Amino acid sequence: MSDRNLGETFAQYFEILPALDAATRADVYHVRHEVYCRDLGWEPLREDEQETDAYDAHSVHLLLRRRGGGELVGCTRVILTNPQAPEELLPVEESCAEVLDHRVFDPASVARTRLAEVSRLAVMRNFRQRKGEQETAGSMSGDDFESRGPQMRFPFIPVGLYLGAAAVARRFGRDHVLVLTEPRLAVHFARIGFAIHPIGGAIEHRGLRVPSLLYTEKVITGLRPLIRPLYEHIEASVEAEYARHPA
Repeated sequence: MSDRNLGETFAQYFEILPALDAATRADVYHVRHEVYCRDLGWEPLREDEQETDAYDAHSVHLLLRRRGGGELVGCTRVILTNPQAPEELLPVEESCAEVLDHRVFDPASVARTRLAEVSRLAVMRNFRQRKGEQETAGSMSGDDFESRGPQMRFPFIPVGLYLGAAAVARRFGRDHVLVLTEPRLAVHFARIGFAIHPIGGAIEHRGLRVPSLLYTEKVITGLRPLIRPLYEHIEASVEAEYARHPA
């Protein structure tokens, strides 16, 4: 495994890009509709097959596609604080107001321009084929990081989306990134050096979820050597897309 370049392997199968035009954003909203509305029933079906909400207007969306044919694989978004009303709370701040441990992290102690949130991670049904995944929007298990003979079953899709979100947050100077996670996600990500810190008690939100925090720079500097080429490839892909859309 030490000789394997995960960035090159990822690039063989997938492409990830920020959704900087209307067509790509429509693909993101369609993925969300297929997963959140059609598959899981968490949101109502929409006639236009586009799942959107009020936070999308001040979010950066990421789309993951299959290389070659362009098959839609997954998406996520980085919600930036509302530039028109920066005092407005992010979703985790609202939903977890009663369980946040302000001794661990107090959002009010950070400038709003340094705060963001990752949410709406969704993976298309064809790429959620493991046991138990059909009832989730996109997850991973500890087994994903275990060796299988000479190969390791690496969870490229969720890790790639989270690394993409970290690259976007870093680009916008958001060094404190909130996320509502499954309780064991921090344990799984710790194996690759991706630090996610619980900052409060669990709530019920489509299953048990824990408010957590990513320190963007610590995530990037803490990545295992095996993972760093994957992050570097994804960051380069994000920057290349911004270069193609200078406006």
